[in-house]
Amino acid sequence: MKFFIDTANLEQIKEAQDLGILDGVTTNPSLMAKEGISGKEAILNHYKTICEIVDGDISAEVLSTTYEEMIKEGDELAAIHPNIVVKIPMIKDGIKALKYFSNKGIKTNCTLIFSAGQALLAAKAGANYVSPFLGRLDDISVDGMNLIEEIRIIFDNYMFDTEILAASIRSPMHIINCAKIGADVITSPLDPILNLLNHPLTDKGLAQFVADAKKMG
Repeated sequence: MKFFIDTANLEQIKEAQDLGILDGVTTNPSLMAKEGISGKEAILNHYKTICEIVDGDISAEVLSTTYEEMIKEGDELAAIHPNIVVKIPMIKDGIKALKYFSNKGIKTNCTLIFSAGQALLAAKAGANYVSPFLGRLDDISVDGMNLIEEIRIIFDNYMFDTEILAASIRSPMHIINCAKIGADVITSPLDPILNLLNHPLTDKGLAQFVADAKKMG
């Protein structure tokens, strides 16, 4: 399973990269705004900087919602770097845009997936990734893991190349459950990834090893 980090914060991206397990990055307008990044030029330059840090797929989201505007914006994003994946919303014009970019050989990530039917349409249109949002489903008392399972079955049935990119990760257990079900990718804030390191017995055992080593001089 691939590990992407879901942030626009360069320090967090570098920290995840330094772990040696990072495969890519996803961002969105909200994450950009959180870092105080606004304006077309600043956003494009920020994506370029991320591409210089991480050698992997970098999802860059269009801000438009009409076909013509998404095409124009997506072409500009794709021109930044070969690793850019154009992130397209799950709407009618978004499906058309996915097909356009697929025909051009430009990678895409269909975002805001909340049903298996939406994932199926995106895969049919040639999306490289679909992003089901687990945490947001959990927020309305719907088990997001069931959605991952449904998409996995459909994609396996018809041998779609589209990868399942589990998004809106809130906890280490989200990551583990996605791995058990067969998500191809998770994209997560840094904390849930780092929390995979933690176990009280590891801490206890290490403390004992250190104490014993001191006794040995």
